[in-house]
Amino acid sequence: MEENMKFATVEDTVEYHLFLIPDEPRDPEEHREILQKYIEKIMTQFAPMLFPYIWQNQPFNLKYKPGKGGVPAHIFGMTKFGDNIEDEWFIVYIVKQITKEFPELVARIEDNDGEFLLIEAADFLPKWLDPDNSANRVFFHHGELCIIPAPKKPGAVSWLPTTLQTISQALNIISTHPEKILASESIRAAVNRRIRGYPEKIKASLHQAHCFLPAGIVAVLKQRPRLVAAGVQAFYLRDPIDLRACRIFKTFLPETRIMTSVTFTKCLYAQLVQQRFVPDLRSGYRLPPPSHPQYRAHELGMKLAHGFEILCSKCSPHFSDAKQSLVTTSPLWAGFLESLKKNDYFKGLMKGSAQYQERLEMAKNYFQLSINRPESSHAMSPGEEILTLLQTIPFDIEELKKEEANLPPEDDDQWLDLSPDQLDQLLQEAAGKKEPEPVSKGQEENYDLTQVSESMKAFISKVSTHKGAELPREHSEAPVTFDADSFLNYFDKILGSRPHDSDSDELDEEDSECLDSDDDLDLETQEPGEEASVKGTLADLKSYMAQMDQELAHTSIGKSFTTQKQMEPLSQTASNNSEEEDSGAGGSVMTPVDIDLNLVSNILESYSSQAGLAGPASNLLQSMGVQLPDSADHRPIIHRLTSPL
Repeated sequence: MEENMKFATVEDTVEYHLFLIPDEPRDPEEHREILQKYIEKIMTQFAPMLFPYIWQNQPFNLKYKPGKGGVPAHIFGMTKFGDNIEDEWFIVYIVKQITKEFPELVARIEDNDGEFLLIEAADFLPKWLDPDNSANRVFFHHGELCIIPAPKKPGAVSWLPTTLQTISQALNIISTHPEKILASESIRAAVNRRIRGYPEKIKASLHQAHCFLPAGIVAVLKQRPRLVAAGVQAFYLRDPIDLRACRIFKTFLPETRIMTSVTFTKCLYAQLVQQRFVPDLRSGYRLPPPSHPQYRAHELGMKLAHGFEILCSKCSPHFSDAKQSLVTTSPLWAGFLESLKKNDYFKGLMKGSAQYQERLEMAKNYFQLSINRPESSHAMSPGEEILTLLQTIPFDIEELKKEEANLPPEDDDQWLDLSPDQLDQLLQEAAGKKEPEPVSKGQEENYDLTQVSESMKAFISKVSTHKGAELPREHSEAPVTFDADSFLNYFDKILGSRPHDSDSDELDEEDSECLDSDDDLDLETQEPGEEASVKGTLADLKSYMAQMDQELAHTSIGKSFTTQKQMEPLSQTASNNSEEEDSGAGGSVMTPVDIDLNLVSNILESYSSQAGLAGPASNLLQSMGVQLPDSADHRPIIHRLTSPL
């Protein structure tokens, strides 16, 4: 019947906490009342942004959470955002703005991955900060990202504890030293770049499409546009048991279908479009041929109708009507409604008018989902909400059909089929990098390959541990410095001198500076006999390595490397190779390998073999800020590398 069925998995969740900065001791009940007032103020002030937003799974919501252990009583919210990561970053924007509008509040936010704000700014974090010591350190305060630092030594800074055991400790530090905890400019820029464009960005995340839907669903979506998310999710996460209800439709009959315009988020639209599905013949849903101009509208409507039928099939035929009155009986509703009136939410509409009632119903729905969220046993499910709307909202199919002639145009969905170049550009923008300009023919001819070898050397010189290796910063951020002599001398201490260097085993003063302090300490504390033993081992190792080099020089592996005497143009290289190799084989002195030229030529060969696609060479070089010309034949470029760097 269908392909690519997806089953429910563990959903991604984001949690957000708003704490009141301590100023004076308060009675717990008084503290609760203050926080409840803040909830009303926040949700009222941000209602214009939150009302029309279509959430993937759960909306932004706030409730009072009593204190427990080292966590004081605070305002808490949790949202399952599922597959739409934009919901999570919109919540980050909202939380950041809350701390800007209410300076007495401090916020922290985390998801299944933990401190995901630090993950976003991973390239700019200080070395001391890692997942093991980041707990209770990352907050929003005054609309800015703050990171409580750690002292280099215990007791070095009087107001900084070595470890932050509780949230209360962190809040005290924020209240007494707010100017000393601001995150660095680069960290804040990385996070701000991710939420840049809100709230205008909300509109750009939507997609309007025509759908051939049963009239009942059209009427429901006119009143509750957000329910499109529940319908898409029900279809997207369906299982064979769900589809039993779709063999014969009982709620949304196919005979009542009309053409309408539906607003999706791009994530929801993609989920609905990308899944292949063939309806049961008994359902009555028939699709026109794929060549039909309205085939996509029929297909979308069929899938969405299945999702809504699945939602309603899960409801009891006699669900409690008491759930409908939970909003108006809440003690918070009156205050929330009064706040909306003060903020001119009803825009001067006459009480009791159709538009007034429509806005009032939207406010009730928003209040129930975001502020008054009841316990799950009493909450109204999407299916129950749909059935309630069908019972209470009158609609005329003929009137709805008249609207078919005046539907707004559909949005272009070409963004679903991105070319590789467009995808690369999106990834560059997401990473905060400008798309590099294409290399012209003249630039390609004068391309400087020293970038390749210098960047690779800088990468090798960086610190690497079992946790990973550091990449050198881009040229625009900081200049890359590399001391080649010190780098090679350091390896001489381990592997012995190169053939063209001095045969002395002694470590001169300049070389010894390259050793770590632990190595210096070991040499200083060694007994005379132990020192002689170490020198003997190094001499044996040098001799062994020299013999290996001599043996490899006569093999195909040894002959595959370009030496420093082979720096003539490539047109002469082929004729000279055999003579140089023969002389090298018979002589006692080996010709040093040209490391730079071999490095660059091997990287270019790997880059060319990628045929314009992503691969190890391009990924490594791009991470170091190096862009190679898109040339299939890099031999002319190698030809210009005629001297060691």
